[in-house]
Amino acid sequence: MTTGSHHDPSGAVLVRSYFDVVGRDDVLSGGVRLIPIVTPYGSFRVWTKRVGNSPTARILLLHGGPGVTHEYFEAFDSYFPAAGIEYYYYDQLGSAFSDQPDIDDLWDLPRFVDEVEQVRQALGLRRENFYLLGHSWGGVLAMEYALRHQEHLKGLIVSNMMSSVPAYNEYARTAIMPTMDPAALAEIQRIESEGTTDDPRYMELLIPHHYEQHVLRMPQAEWPDPVQRAFKRLNPKVYVPMQGPSELGASGKLVDWDRSAELGRIAVPTLVIGARHDTMDPAHMEWMSRQFKRGRYLHCPNGSHLAMYDDQPTYVAGVTGFIADVERGLV
Repeated sequence: MTTGSHHDPSGAVLVRSYFDVVGRDDVLSGGVRLIPIVTPYGSFRVWTKRVGNSPTARILLLHGGPGVTHEYFEAFDSYFPAAGIEYYYYDQLGSAFSDQPDIDDLWDLPRFVDEVEQVRQALGLRRENFYLLGHSWGGVLAMEYALRHQEHLKGLIVSNMMSSVPAYNEYARTAIMPTMDPAALAEIQRIESEGTTDDPRYMELLIPHHYEQHVLRMPQAEWPDPVQRAFKRLNPKVYVPMQGPSELGASGKLVDWDRSAELGRIAVPTLVIGARHDTMDPAHMEWMSRQFKRGRYLHCPNGSHLAMYDDQPTYVAGVTGFIADVERGLV
């Protein structure tokens, strides 16, 4: 056992400050709160968990899917505390740790935006400290939230998501599919056309020919545990109506979603993250960064859709550096 004389006093003060829970109402639960959400179809509860303490830099994390979970963001535990960032895990309604009502009309983009605003209010996030990071579908949600409620934001991070689903579908058709094994692609498309994507053969084909190339570039058996858990808990009753059953493009309620012409309305500092091997077009995401009034682009040269794993150093340094620059007034 080490003695107190070997501890760095300044470091100890920083640690105590970061984990200070004075005045917090989530101490008993270790930062977890179940937040009531009012919808046109009843009231439900969504799960959130706070980590850390920062008066000026608090990130609410919007996971992908729709219908995945917060769990794949757990990689941030290795970095955000050291950067002094307070962050909030959050399972959107329908995802594993939150209520999962079986009501199709709940899976609607404006309602999800209303949900995020109710979560913001409950957590006490405000313009002087509120950063919103949305990944994949969460990026759609983040852009929509900013277009409606940017007066509450200090900064916005759009990770691995294009501003146009039609453009995403075109990129999948012209850039992703031609790189796939033709026989595997033909079988994947046959399964999709027959509406039998719940056949195990579908994922047997997608994992080596698509997921390991464009979603997370390592053998699926070696994917980190947070990713495995998040994918295992995916709720198809949310995912399929919004995204559609295909993994090679979108065909659900989001099929015509396009906010490209409106990005210039977003005036808060904005970081757009793209990756060379992503399912999304990195050139489009770089273009997006120039449409925002105060935009910046982060490119992950070794990354794919989950670049926070397969190009982690680039991704994390870009996010923490962006927040540090906003805090210093440099963006």
